[in-house]
Amino acid sequence: MYQKPKGTRDILPKDIAKWQFIEKIIRDTVREFNIKEIRTPIFEDSSLFLRSVGETSDIVTKEMYIFDDRGGRQLALRPEGTAGVVRACVENGLFSNALPLKVWYMGNNFRYENPQAGRYREFTQFGIEYFGTSDPSADCETILVFKSVLDKLRITNYSLQINNIGCPECRKEYNQALRLFANQHENELCEDCKRRSKVNPLRMLDCKKASCQEILKRAPRLEDYLCDSCKSHFNRVISLLKSNGINFDINTQLVRGLDYYTKTVFEFVADIDGKSMAFGGGGRYDNLVGEIGNANIPACGFGMGLDRLVYLVDDALLAKNDLIYIANLGAVGMDKVLPLAQVLRSAGLSVETNISGRTFKSQMKYADKIGARFIVIIGDDEISNGVFTVRNLNTGQECTVDGLNLVKYLKLTDEELKNIIKYADF
Repeated sequence: MYQKPKGTRDILPKDIAKWQFIEKIIRDTVREFNIKEIRTPIFEDSSLFLRSVGETSDIVTKEMYIFDDRGGRQLALRPEGTAGVVRACVENGLFSNALPLKVWYMGNNFRYENPQAGRYREFTQFGIEYFGTSDPSADCETILVFKSVLDKLRITNYSLQINNIGCPECRKEYNQALRLFANQHENELCEDCKRRSKVNPLRMLDCKKASCQEILKRAPRLEDYLCDSCKSHFNRVISLLKSNGINFDINTQLVRGLDYYTKTVFEFVADIDGKSMAFGGGGRYDNLVGEIGNANIPACGFGMGLDRLVYLVDDALLAKNDLIYIANLGAVGMDKVLPLAQVLRSAGLSVETNISGRTFKSQMKYADKIGARFIVIIGDDEISNGVFTVRNLNTGQECTVDGLNLVKYLKLTDEELKNIIKYADF
């Protein structure tokens, strides 16, 4: 029997409601911030990611899915969304339009990671990118977008961690100091950190091994090497976050896993299955557009992992099932049921009918099993009198409803229906 590949998952019908709920919240939020959608290919030229993400990052050295197509071109399944979006904007001349350009995306990415709770090798990510502004208020607004999604989802058990990793110029001296520190502690560091210390010392701060993190606590601090411009930018971001009532912790070890970041970096961290895990993050990347398209366009944004986010959303928030089942009784056939179903569907209601030829008793059991809220019964008496018998499976209440008022009745909440015994004149 075939099984799904390791690190992938099936999202089954019983779980999809939560995904659709989250996706709707995201779409509502980006509309409020006037962010426009963009969609890019699921695979790109592998050199795009090697250049943008960084050849020394774990994503490139350990996690990318790279393959040759039949034309001999080396391609890669996208490991993250930003690089492809930048490529699309450059290629299609979007930066010649009014700036700032604000775009969002949602889609699947691929990384060869060790699967665990909320982490898969194929994962879904929502992200936004702001291009054409270096103002600290843009950094703050991207964080506001992220927090707005969390607020609408009523997620509160998280922390926002933020740091300033400076620009390439002020990091040069820091990298030298960090490399010297690594040489002094070479025997204590893991093999990855030894390699990183030679090619990209800043990457050591992203090491996940506790032993290395303990050693790196004694390393030189990046904040002591930052230039005045980077310090001023970060201080303004902090001030704006405070004025918007956003709580945060400054984490001087936070560098993010992608090499293109400059100045502001941040992560949203929550407890998932007993482990502290980032479920999204981002920051500023003022040099990325220039590296990909030779244009000096500052930028910032974030990526949010939906696979981890579903762990944090309370099932109680999901909309209750308002499914309606139309049951035919006696000699009444589907020639009466299907037209009624179409009328209700055109009014925005979700409707299921007896397309399996079940007996009336079996229909009652089936409607309960699929979680219908109402059963609308059509029998000879109902047709003769121009009414429908409606049973509310949530409350057990049953009444007759005039055909002209059926849609209005079915759209009422259980609270509104609670005191109604017989419904004839809505």
